[in-house]
Amino acid sequence: MQLEILYRDEHLIAIDKPPGLLVHRTGLDAGETRFAVQLLRDQIGQPVWPAHRLDKGTSGVLLFSLNADTARLVGQAFEQGPGVQKTYQAIVRGWAKPEGPIDHALKRMPDDMRFGREEMQEAQTRFATLAHGELPLPYDAFPATRFSRVALQPLTGRRHQLRRHMKHISHPILGDTTHGKGPLNRAVAAFIGVQRMWLHATTLALPHPATGRALNINAEPGPEWAFWHSHSEEAPEQGR
Repeated sequence: MQLEILYRDEHLIAIDKPPGLLVHRTGLDAGETRFAVQLLRDQIGQPVWPAHRLDKGTSGVLLFSLNADTARLVGQAFEQGPGVQKTYQAIVRGWAKPEGPIDHALKRMPDDMRFGREEMQEAQTRFATLAHGELPLPYDAFPATRFSRVALQPLTGRRHQLRRHMKHISHPILGDTTHGKGPLNRAVAAFIGVQRMWLHATTLALPHPATGRALNINAEPGPEWAFWHSHSEEAPEQGR
C-alpha cells in the first residue's frame, strides 16, 4: 500500500489515512498485520511518531513527527488543546438540527482506566449540518432512512468522542459498528456498495512546532462520498 502524502517538511509529515487502517499495533486488533506507522516508515525510509490517533474506520488527515524533539513539541500542542483545531465530516442517521454544541462527559475506555483517575471526562463537540437526504431503505416503522451530512469539531480529545457524542444526540454515524445499528449499517452498505464508517478527518490546523506559523492540512473526502452529495440537498439555515 502506498500512502498519500498531504504535507512534508523536515519536521512533519501528514498522510490521508484510508479507512480500515490502524494507526499502530494494538491488542484490540491482534489479527491486523498492516499499520500506518510501519507503512509510512517503510515508504519514506525513516522513523515516524504519530501525533494523534484516528480510529481504524476513520479516514483523513493523520499527522506524524519525523524526530523525537518535534514529537515532544507536537504532543504538548495537542495536550494544551486551544492551538490545535480538527474538523471532520460524517454521515449520520436522521435529520440533525442546523447546528449546536454537544457537552456530554464520557467514561474512560476500559484500557484507559487507572487507579486514582477520574472515571468520567468532560467532552465537548461542535456540529453543523451541511445537507439532508433520504434513502429508500425502511428503518423501524419508517418507509425510508433519513440521513445528514455534518461537520464536526471536537473541542476535547476523548476516545471515540465524535462517535459517542453523535450517538448521544440520537444521530449515530452510519457504518459505526460499535455505536450504531448493525442491521441499518448492513442495509446501507449493500445499497450503495461501500462498507465503511462514514467519518473523515478533513482538516488539521496547528502552529508549526519549529516556526510557529499557522499550518493547515486538508484532505478531501474520497470519491465514494460523491454518493451522499448526489442523494442530499443543502440543509436549511438556522432560523428559516
